[in-house]
Amino acid sequence: MALKETIEAGIKDAMRAKDADRLRALRAIKSMILLEETSGASEGGISADAEMKILMKAAKQRKDSLEVYAAQNRADLAEKEQAELTIIEEFLPKQLSDSELTTRIAEIIASVGATSPADMGKVMGVASKQLAGLADGKAISAKVGELLKK
Repeated sequence: MALKETIEAGIKDAMRAKDADRLRALRAIKSMILLEETSGASEGGISADAEMKILMKAAKQRKDSLEVYAAQNRADLAEKEQAELTIIEEFLPKQLSDSELTTRIAEIIASVGATSPADMGKVMGVASKQLAGLADGKAISAKVGELLKK
């Protein structure tokens, strides 16, 4: 079942269960999917890759908002963002652990032949494509920088 149908079924279930947090998160995802479908870039539907990018974008938005709310001591808003983030992450593939990320990036560095921090662009280009959906872009960037400095 495509993501859109899964989300629509989830919205119906959340409405029946009167789960406001889940309903809000699923409606936000559905809205992003509909915007992508009607943008003209996709004909008829969107690819699984585009669906993954939408989910990653939604998760990143929630993480960024969560940081801002935590910094401003707005626990009420941070709680809502965290609830939505948890729901969005259900649809994302399992994220790599720190050790798995280190291993995968070390392999990419070896395959690209990078030796110094000046090669970060080459490594990031490959790493971003290979690890899309498996790790956050900030985490990838930080780990690449750390491994290239050694």
